[in-house]
Order: sequence, then structure tokens, then C-alpha cells
Amino acid sequence: MPGFDAYDHLNISLNPDGTLKRHLKIPTLPATPNVLAPDQPTVSKDVTLDADKKTFLRIFRPTKLPSNDTSVAKLPIIIYVHGGGFIDFSPATAMIHDHCSKMAVEIPAVLVSVDYRLAPESRLPAQYEDAVDAILWVKKQAELGEEGDEWLRDYGDFSRCNLYGASNGANIVFHAALRAMDHNLEPMKITGLILNQPMFSGNKRTRSELKFATDQFLPLPAIDLYWHLSLPPGTDRDHRYSNPMADGPHKEKIKSLGRCLVVGFGGDPMVDKQQAFVQMLILEGVPVEARFDNIGFHGIDLIDARRAAALLTFIKEFV
Repeated sequence: MPGFDAYDHLNISLNPDGTLKRHLKIPTLPATPNVLAPDQPTVSKDVTLDADKKTFLRIFRPTKLPSNDTSVAKLPIIIYVHGGGFIDFSPATAMIHDHCSKMAVEIPAVLVSVDYRLAPESRLPAQYEDAVDAILWVKKQAELGEEGDEWLRDYGDFSRCNLYGASNGANIVFHAALRAMDHNLEPMKITGLILNQPMFSGNKRTRSELKFATDQFLPLPAIDLYWHLSLPPGTDRDHRYSNPMADGPHKEKIKSLGRCLVVGFGGDPMVDKQQAFVQMLILEGVPVEARFDNIGFHGIDLIDARRAAALLTFIKEFV
């Protein structure tokens, strides 16, 4: 794409020290730990994940809780990892906050939204490490019992934890789930992975990448730039972080993943890679529910209310 500036398209520029200047001023929202209005659907609060890494978790729970007779029914716990190409956003970003609030109500669930370090200031696998930190934090609350976080203790079901990631967040969830296998997670149990339009790549161009190279929202040079800014220095898109079909130490663990829901859209440049990923999971014996729609583009669920509702229905059924 001659004359196309991917930095300009993504509203970023590189500082001399290799950090990013993010020019887009994206609105943020504070957590709302108290019920301020009768029709308020959720409450949310921030807890520190790792003070040294400056990471946090934003926890959401519905204000109206389902009950069994006189006791409150325990809700599934969803650990959510947001999108943003590894370089943007946080749980406080307004659209991420609103999305998590809606999920907590609609599913319903206790939702733990993960703040992770951003690239290129922190390159992969930093984001995987932060997601594993979040998983281990939830496990610790289960171990602490009465001393654990009160929302998870009182309303969450530690035996029904799901990991959910969107776009690059789905990439993070996949790799964090593999890394979490190195830990004893009892008494918590991860019962499923939800991978919404997972961000994967490779050096060899796929047909969908070439077909949608000039996609208005996410053109191929912008996707390449995301990888350039987030992969470890000196590696390329065939690194296992971006291309899980490549050989590597992660391959042995894949068969132990458990249930996966993979969602994709036919107009996404990455859709061929996502479908190859699904094939790999199936060949490894992983139980996969694949929901691919021929119509739609990457991130359509963020702007199309009908697609967002359909996605929530898939997740609700899966969880």
C-alpha cells in the first residue's frame, strides 16, 4: 500500500527512546463500587494486581443477583482480557468498561477485567505474564476463603472460571491458559476459553489477509505494525506468540486446554488464520465450538448492537 502510513492510521508515533506517543485521547470511566441509582445494572471496583508493574483488575458484579430460595446463586467468574493490538486501552477505557458491565449483567457473571502492560514499552510475553498473574490472583481469593475478596467470595463460583479475550486479548488468553498449566490452580477450575476474533498471524500471507489488505478499519500494514511493536526484538510473525501453528514448546500443552469457543467474521483479514487455529485445536482433540459468520469485519461487535447481542448469546450458552 504505497503512501500508507500505519503509524498515522493508528494515531501513534514512536518516541526516540522506543516508547509510543498515543495521540488519540480515549475516554475513560472510574469504577463505581457503590449503588448510586436504583436502575444501576452493575457495581465495579479496582484492585491492585501488581504494584511494581502498575497493573490492576477491575471487578464487575450485577446489582440484581439471581437467588435460589433464600440464598444468592453463585455466578460463574469470567477473567476478561481486552483488545487494542497489545498497544492500547485498559479496563478503565469507556468502551471496555461498558462492555464488561453489560456482560456481567447479561450472562450474569462476576467479571474480572485485566489491566496488562502495553507494548512496545513492555513486549510479549509481558502481557501473558500479567494475565497469568490475574488467574493466580483469582486462585488466591479461592484459597483465602473468608479472607478473600468479598465479591468473589460471596457471589463467584470458583469451580466455573472462564477466560475470555477479544482480538489480541484472545491471543493473550490462549497463551496464558497454556502457561497457567504450569501452576496448580486448585481450588479454582478453568472450565472454558472464549476467543473472540483471536489475533494471529504468520510470515506467509493468507488469502483473507490479501483480500482485505486495504480494510478500512484494520488494514494489513496496521496489523503488521501491531506485531512489529509487540513481538520480542529480533523475531518475526512466525514466532509462536503470533503463529500458534508454528512448532514450539507450547504444542505439547494444547491437547490439555479444555473447551474453547472461537468466534470470527468473514471480512476479518485474520479469519483464515483463525480457522487454521480452530483446525489445529480439533486435531489436538480440544473440544471446540466455532462460530464464524461470513458477514462482518474485525471488531464489528463493538459498533453493531445486533452482533454484540448475538455474541453475548454465544457466550451465555457456552458459560
